[in-house]
Amino acid sequence: MIAMQYSFTLPADYDMAIIDRRIRERGPLLDGFPRLRFKAYLAAKKQDAGFTSAENLYAPFYLWDEPEGIDSFLSSAGFAALTRDFGWPSVQTWLVWHADHVSDLASARYATREVRPIAPYSDLAAQRDAATANARSAMQAGALAAITAFDPTKWLLLQFSLWPMVPAATETMQTYTVGHVSV
Repeated sequence: MIAMQYSFTLPADYDMAIIDRRIRERGPLLDGFPRLRFKAYLAAKKQDAGFTSAENLYAPFYLWDEPEGIDSFLSSAGFAALTRDFGWPSVQTWLVWHADHVSDLASARYATREVRPIAPYSDLAAQRDAATANARSAMQAGALAAITAFDPTKWLLLQFSLWPMVPAATETMQTYTVGHVSV
């Protein structure tokens, strides 16, 4: 499996209702997309109910079963339309160490994402085991999905979770609202 995310930082005065409407209208178009485990349509607003974000963001998160799914999506008319509307994003990818999710993700309302550096010469097996334990703890705490992954090109560790309610967050964690989840 491969995790993928791109993010668009929007102006502070951007009408985020445009993003909410885009998610409502276009979100279901990826339901059933080949090789896609799920896509969470994420947004963060500078001022939101329950949490704040440093920036207005539109930042979908994907969990792919196979890399061919990424190619199919990035080569699609839908992605071309997205880039026409918002620009050419940097697409981050991570190799998945552990992924767990409930069968019905429709009740996901929030997501958290934390990306941390992996120190040089780290014991990667120990990093993987600790990250996997954190993902399992998130599931026990009520997460609907918990993914842990790493990027060996930049040596970054990803912890991502979907939640039915606003979760407790740390200063290094980005919280998002979930507008739709395609499976």
